[in-house]
Amino acid sequence: MAVEARPARAVDAPAAGSGGTVRRHATFTPYLFLLPFGVLFVGFVVVPAGYGLWVSLHDYNYLLPGKPWTGLGNYLDLFTPDSRDSGDFWKSMLATGIFTVFSVPFLIVCPLGVALLLNRAVKGRGFFRAVFFAPYVLGVAVVGLLFRFVLDPNIGLVNNYLGHAVPWTTDLPWAWISLIGMTVWWTLGFNAVIYMAGLQDISPELYEAARVDGASRWDEFRNVTLPGLRPVLAFVTTITILASANMFGQSFLLTKGAPANETRTAIMYIAETGLVNNRQGMAAAMSYVLALILMAVSVLNLRLTQRREV
Repeated sequence: MAVEARPARAVDAPAAGSGGTVRRHATFTPYLFLLPFGVLFVGFVVVPAGYGLWVSLHDYNYLLPGKPWTGLGNYLDLFTPDSRDSGDFWKSMLATGIFTVFSVPFLIVCPLGVALLLNRAVKGRGFFRAVFFAPYVLGVAVVGLLFRFVLDPNIGLVNNYLGHAVPWTTDLPWAWISLIGMTVWWTLGFNAVIYMAGLQDISPELYEAARVDGASRWDEFRNVTLPGLRPVLAFVTTITILASANMFGQSFLLTKGAPANETRTAIMYIAETGLVNNRQGMAAAMSYVLALILMAVSVLNLRLTQRREV
């Protein structure tokens, strides 16, 4: 029996130019989603940064009509030993460095220990997670006033229970101990939550394989946990260094820079120069010097982390 061959029905061709229109729309769609963020980023980051750079190149005082051009004069003054601001600025940078060097290890190790404990399947784990994270939701003003009341050398609760006066906020090294202890108590929960998220990404099969091979708890931590947390450790270390180097509220509220401005950080001195002394040009120059130093430290930290991964 012969089979009648029927011609295939032609498929309607797309309208001329429609494919190009779809492709053009697909090309611009990601940028449309990025547009709101781009507007905010340009308006609140790029423009202020550019304006701040312009201010740093002038003898800027918002109370005076004239804004004389100084070029790199403000920056050169910071690196001239006998200038007006060089000594105090680098003294405040030293205070920032001391706080960063001594606070960052505690803010990396202590939250890691808390995260390892709270990552175990124990009763009440959710409650203890909330307890450790709770201080972080408090503002720096609340935490500062709380520790000011607790550590006050004259009427503080700590000295009252100790029975003798310890200069927690008026003498060294007690002032640094108070500032570091306050910061660790306040921000420990944030880093602990980041560590716990990283621990959840480590496969339990790796721990099971380590136990089969007879590995101890320390071997598991050294050969499984730490390698699995390396990207998280790099992130936590970077943000902790930046946060510690920008410390302001704790010192401003607890010690007010005492004794003899030894705990006056760079941000405190910049704020004093710009807002109290009305020398916004010099304050802007200090801000950019600090920003460049922090950028260099961040890049160095990331490079060292990447080299370890290789």
